[in-house]
Amino acid sequence: MNWDWDKLQEQRQKHSGGGGGGGGGPVPPNFDDFADKFRRFKKFNFPAGKLIFAAIVLLWLASGIYTVQPAQVGVVKRFGAYDRTTLPGLNYHMPYPFESVMTPDVEKIRRYEVGFRSVNRDRRRTFEQGATKDVPQESLMLTGDENIVDVQFIVQYVIKDAKDYLFNITDPEGTVEHAAEAAMREVIGKSKIDMALTEGKSQIQQEARDLMQKILDSYKSGLYVRAVQLQRVQAPTEVIDAFKDVASAREDKSRYINEAEAYSNDILPKARGQAAVVINEAEAYRESKIRQATGESQRFLSVLKEYNKAKDVTRTRLYLETMEKILSNPDMEKIILSDEALKKSIPYLPLGGGLGSGASESAPKKQ
Repeated sequence: MNWDWDKLQEQRQKHSGGGGGGGGGPVPPNFDDFADKFRRFKKFNFPAGKLIFAAIVLLWLASGIYTVQPAQVGVVKRFGAYDRTTLPGLNYHMPYPFESVMTPDVEKIRRYEVGFRSVNRDRRRTFEQGATKDVPQESLMLTGDENIVDVQFIVQYVIKDAKDYLFNITDPEGTVEHAAEAAMREVIGKSKIDMALTEGKSQIQQEARDLMQKILDSYKSGLYVRAVQLQRVQAPTEVIDAFKDVASAREDKSRYINEAEAYSNDILPKARGQAAVVINEAEAYRESKIRQATGESQRFLSVLKEYNKAKDVTRTRLYLETMEKILSNPDMEKIILSDEALKKSIPYLPLGGGLGSGASESAPKKQ
């Protein structure tokens, strides 16, 4: 910097009262001494200046070192625009203002509540058990059969693309809220109230999750919906008692049907088994009788054949076989008479007390 020393001298003379003027004001500073000191300051050499400058430059360069945690990814911006994505670990980017980095957590499961709010916490923080507050403007929905149902549910989601998450949407939580509510209202609007209140909850959850994911993908939000969980599905408070009675009646109907089916499953196999036993016994009896009759008829035919060949011999043989069967019976009392004795006796059949009691009476008598 160059100074006009002549002009400084003029100002000094003016303030000091030179040039015929007098004055009794305060004494101004000595500009000659100031100029001399400034000249000596300009000639002074700072030996540590370069070191200080170098240290500042090194600190500025070192400010580009950053660490990405295991559950995070690094998104580097160059002059505010996306440049690259870095993996967990120690990384480097050009110092500010050339580049900056953002490290979103891509493994954290984020939670959003629709239709209610947890009282003891903010709804975007980690869940804690506690009291809740209903939000009817979000939870009341119209079903496909024109009934109103109160639906409260939770959305769990994670970041699947950090670049889209950071640069394509300005309000991630608001985007999730609107997409979740729109998806659930569309699914409920296609469902009947009976399905929503009873057996169709799992199907509604899956359809709502798929539709919500489709909406978020259309926005290129970089979010992935892990689950949609229904917390409470019921009729409005004004008609809840009537719906409970209907639901109870349906449960009783299902219980009676299940009991009847259980009884049927128990008694029918037994009846079928007993019927099979009777049928098998009848078939066995029929087969045995057929075989017995066939055998007897064949035996009779064979005897008839032999009888026709030799009638006297066959007649004698049949007589002897018959007598053999009769006489071989040990329980029968027998009286043997010769032909001569038989001629002198009177045939007598003991019809009273048996053959033994009439044996003496049937003794031969002399004529």
